[in-house]
Amino acid sequence: MSDTVTDNPAMSRFELDVNGQTVFATYRRRGSILHIPYVEAPPSLRGTGAAGRLLEGVMAIARAEGLTIVPICGYAANWMHRHREHHDLLAR
Repeated sequence: MSDTVTDNPAMSRFELDVNGQTVFATYRRRGSILHIPYVEAPPSLRGTGAAGRLLEGVMAIARAEGLTIVPICGYAANWMHRHREHHDLLAR
């Protein structure tokens, strides 16, 4: 299983394929700020860590592109709160 997160700009979302199922985070880019309003995992992948792996990939993309993040989605906000190593990516 690959944890490669890809950007799907046509759908404004980051995606992670897990055994043929897609976990995704929708986004809006405003300059160098990335707003994440929604994270979704298929029911069969919930509780498996798939959404967390997706967000790890989103953080790597944001860091590589010099972006900061506004986690609007409750899951994304809670995930970022628990992962202090990514607090520097929070938009101020």
